[in-house]
Amino acid sequence: MSGHSKWSTIKHKKGALDKKRGKIFTKLIKEITVAAKTGGADPEMNPRLRLAVQNAKGKNMPKDTIERAIKKVAGGDAADYMETTYEGYGSNGVAVFVECTTDNLNRTVADVRAAFSKHGGSLGTNGSLEFIFDRKGVFAIPMTEGMDEDELTLELIDGGADEVEFDDGFISITCAMEDFGNMQSKLDELGLEAENAELERIPNTFVSLDDEAFEKVMKLIDALEDNDDVQKVYHNIEATEEQMATL
Repeated sequence: MSGHSKWSTIKHKKGALDKKRGKIFTKLIKEITVAAKTGGADPEMNPRLRLAVQNAKGKNMPKDTIERAIKKVAGGDAADYMETTYEGYGSNGVAVFVECTTDNLNRTVADVRAAFSKHGGSLGTNGSLEFIFDRKGVFAIPMTEGMDEDELTLELIDGGADEVEFDDGFISITCAMEDFGNMQSKLDELGLEAENAELERIPNTFVSLDDEAFEKVMKLIDALEDNDDVQKVYHNIEATEEQMATL
């Protein structure tokens, strides 16, 4: 099993268990707001906004909620958000990369630093984890009956896919960051709509933990994910099936 497969499985299973619907919607609305502010409020003319809307629909966000968020930007009523990242280590040498969207940088860095300190980790300098995480495009597409996996894989590779996996009712596609747009175009050509598509940070090395250490580090991950300013948290834990079941 490749490194990405391990990471993808961990993330997918944790996501399937995540019941923090309100938190998810808050983060999605922030992404829609930033996308609309930076590239315009028309999804047809703004690829980042189109992607944000697509991902929001994939998480079952109501259409009127999405439209309301975009209208706020168009009307000048939306909050002024900034994007920032933090890098550090949890206990047992687990690498943790945090992406944030905030309207108050001082509050966010204080909260992130406090989470690391409380759970036995330490915040590092930006760039300190560059050698551990690769930035790649990741697409999750629901499988439909009658798909020819071999033929579809060849088509996706032609569109720039580095890795294609069929598992648990989903097609998971990974591509180089620079091929992200090409991959989106290929999916449109094939009539496939991703339930989730984004640039993610994929670990190239993993850390295995005993159950006690796993529980401790997951408390840090959960504390960060519970923060409204935090959009995404990436880590390089290689969890066992038994450890994943505890989530």
